[in-house]
Amino acid sequence: MERGRRWLGLAFLLCLSASCVARELKIKHKDSGPAYNHTLATIMVEYASAIYLSDMQELFTWTCPRCGDKTEGFEVIELVVDVQHCLQAFVGVAQDLNSIVIAFRGTHGNSIQNWVEDLYWKQLDLNYPGMPDAMVHHGFYSAYHNTTIRPGILNAVKRAKELYGDVNIMVTGHSMGGAMAAFCGLDLRVNCLAESVQVMTFGQPRIGNAVFASYYSELVPNSFRVTNGHDIVPHLPPYYHYFPQKTYHHFPREVWLYNVNLESLVYTIEKICDDTGEDPSCSRSVTGSSISDHLVYFGVELMGDPSGSCRIVTDPHIMKYGTADPEGNLVLSKTPVGSVLRSGAGSNDGQSIL
Repeated sequence: MERGRRWLGLAFLLCLSASCVARELKIKHKDSGPAYNHTLATIMVEYASAIYLSDMQELFTWTCPRCGDKTEGFEVIELVVDVQHCLQAFVGVAQDLNSIVIAFRGTHGNSIQNWVEDLYWKQLDLNYPGMPDAMVHHGFYSAYHNTTIRPGILNAVKRAKELYGDVNIMVTGHSMGGAMAAFCGLDLRVNCLAESVQVMTFGQPRIGNAVFASYYSELVPNSFRVTNGHDIVPHLPPYYHYFPQKTYHHFPREVWLYNVNLESLVYTIEKICDDTGEDPSCSRSVTGSSISDHLVYFGVELMGDPSGSCRIVTDPHIMKYGTADPEGNLVLSKTPVGSVLRSGAGSNDGQSIL
């Protein structure tokens, strides 16, 4: 953990070197879009927290310590673990949201390998149709596209669509998991032609250049990046004002959480930021130096359980739902037994859950 913090500290110093006032590149955007929903955010952060746990039996059966409260009744239909790259994700059915929910685990606190990958800033061309000049973060893109995670996720989505039709799909994740969630949302829209996709991430780093951000905002408009106080990760990789065509650039829309003290009371403000993706009055208005702000959103812990490693805990009873390959990678699958979703219901903007 201490080594990971030193890497973050180094990244923070590099961020400071980018303080310049050159003209910024504006991205294409729509004047209006989907509305942010606080209640939905407090539900999605519960899923982003649960995926960090390493007990596969509890997670697959949704009986883990974090599997309840606002997510009670959720049914996991696919659990994918890539042990080699310390990655984990699940797909499940949330009847209360009338949606398929996909969640990706973020960087494990004790995994220096993941922190190094997080800070590897090389960009590569995004080979997606109709997206010329779009460049993305090499490490985050590869974590989603070039591991066992993507095939497992898409297989589960295909099965869910066969059961329910074109229902709404909600994708979430924290930290590096937020980056993977964003790539998954785009993948579902562009390559899988999913009709209704929502993305909500927490403490997500930048994942592409301004051209990519522009395409992303057009293709996945129902996307929200929740940031918290001085969380360091949304400031990474750095945003360089003096290289507007090449720098990393967040896609919209950011929702910035920050505290206001009024006498003895502390209030948390949820600021809806502008549609550029890089609102200078939101998280960019403060120094991104806090690890503690990165690990708690809406009072929910977003980190691994006390086992503190990339290992997983399995139970013989759940192995009937899948197998592990020679590298230890695991895919567990099942058909939902108690959930009924309304097919063709269109995008769920979250209003029905208020």
